[in-house]
Amino acid sequence: MPNTQKANPPAAKNTGFFNRLWQGFLTTVGTERFFKIFSPWVKWLALIAFVLMSIGTVWGLMFAPPDYLQGNSYRIIFIHVPTASLAMSIYFAMSVLGVIFLVWKIKTANIVAQAVAPIGFICCVLSLLTGSIWAKPTWGTYWVWDARLTSMLILAFLYAGVMALFSAFEHSQNRGKAAAILSIVGAVNLPIIKYSVEWWNTLHQGATFTVTNAPKMSASMWVPLLIMMLGMYFMVAALAIYRTNSLILQREHNKAWVANYLNAKNSQLKRGKQ
Repeated sequence: MPNTQKANPPAAKNTGFFNRLWQGFLTTVGTERFFKIFSPWVKWLALIAFVLMSIGTVWGLMFAPPDYLQGNSYRIIFIHVPTASLAMSIYFAMSVLGVIFLVWKIKTANIVAQAVAPIGFICCVLSLLTGSIWAKPTWGTYWVWDARLTSMLILAFLYAGVMALFSAFEHSQNRGKAAAILSIVGAVNLPIIKYSVEWWNTLHQGATFTVTNAPKMSASMWVPLLIMMLGMYFMVAALAIYRTNSLILQREHNKAWVANYLNAKNSQLKRGKQ
């Protein structure tokens, strides 16, 4: 009698494989797994950040030559450019994390977004302050309602709104949903910030680094700036992991794994004092 059993179609096999792959990924992004995987990273990321930022600061402030038009006032770019870049990058990350949280219900994504929101807000405020300081000798005024400056100010308000929503829904079952939605909707402001100097006539200069064009300054200027940017990105990564892990411990203080972790830490401290 012929075998009438049909083999599984390739699509079903592929679906099963990718489903198992996705389920395996989900097991690595749980709060406990995130905490245990990334906790050791903090000290190494902070160390790399310290080394890079030290090199970038000393090189940029002491050894980089003065600009032929702006003199030494341009040196504020070693703070202004990295903080402005981080403010946009962090908000973009928050919008991606918001999508992950709303679509796939991954709680860790929402916790990371809550952790990085204040960091992004501080970077945004620093970029506005340093930009205003730089604008005085360059433009003759601390502030103009320029397209780039105005859209960056809107980004600061968006950050403030996201943080307020996280605080408002701190003890709610819908914690983070409203903040995730605002993060996603507010992301429309990012291309406006990015391309404002191209879409409108603005006082703000164009991008210092682009993928297709050579840097608009000598290597003795842009190399320390690049080092400073890398250092600040590593610093933010360390702060993001540290704050995320702190929020995880705070939210899941009643879980058994948190109690075991804290007991192990207390035991290590006691042994260290003996």
